[in-house]
Amino acid sequence: MAASAPTMISAPSISDTYLVDPHLLRTFVTVAELGSFSAAADRLGYTQSAVSQHIAVLESDLGTPLLHRRPVTPTPAGERLLEHAGAILLRLAAARADVHRAVGDPPGTLTIAASPLAAVGGRLATALTAVRRSHPGTVVTLTVCGRAEVAHGVAVGEYHLGLIDGVAAPTDPLLLVDAGTLRTSAVAHDALVVALANDHPLAKRRRIALHDLVDARWIDAPDVAAPLAALRAATDSDGFRPALTYTGSDLTTLLDLVAAGHGLAVLPAALAPTATTVPLTTPRLQHRIDLLHGHLPGIAAASLAAALAG
Repeated sequence: MAASAPTMISAPSISDTYLVDPHLLRTFVTVAELGSFSAAADRLGYTQSAVSQHIAVLESDLGTPLLHRRPVTPTPAGERLLEHAGAILLRLAAARADVHRAVGDPPGTLTIAASPLAAVGGRLATALTAVRRSHPGTVVTLTVCGRAEVAHGVAVGEYHLGLIDGVAAPTDPLLLVDAGTLRTSAVAHDALVVALANDHPLAKRRRIALHDLVDARWIDAPDVAAPLAALRAATDSDGFRPALTYTGSDLTTLLDLVAAGHGLAVLPAALAPTATTVPLTTPRLQHRIDLLHGHLPGIAAASLAAALAG
């Protein structure tokens, strides 16, 4: 009996592969975020019928409903797509920004973003003075914003450079959003201290371990202190619960709240010289400032990066 010929399985062609259109994906994310087709149309500059058509085409391509209509909420399949959508759209924007960087930015401009603790201390101001001397006439724009906004803005090309701070073990990188080809370089690091009220029972301690403070009263100030989520991760604990939440970016206000006894905060030692503080011992953590940039940051941006590194 003759042997039967082996079954051949051909690789899928591009026509067999469904590629999610980023315009449709962006419309879907906006509708899901706002919970309204009409509100999404206003934000995106489309008609409501165009938004409805975008969603219908996307649902047809993926072969499943993505949104409940009344009320407008994601279906289970839509929830899964939302988990991927933010990263997909960010990577596309980062790719566009990288292409623009390769072409080159207009000369004489420099845009910088910095998280609040990365902007204070005089380091950035001194580095900008060096840039003004080497590149007179450069117009500088500095934006102080949250850590996630800094990373996102540099990734999509809104800023030439970003300064971002965070808490990490000496050998670990700072945790950033998945922003494509961003490059990082270390600028500075500092020891961490616990800031507390002068009459706090622990104020006379010479040092303290973070594990001993799991159940203490804390101020949650994620933009101007070590985020409580980072402290929980460092101690593998579900403690460090906030007694007060401060969403501002002014360090003096945070120190006033600490001094008044509203809770503790972990800060870099150099930024709390007049506060009552106790050095942290274990786990071994440090406050770091890193510089973020893409490829070919430009002459003025490269000068600023060199001044910061120096």
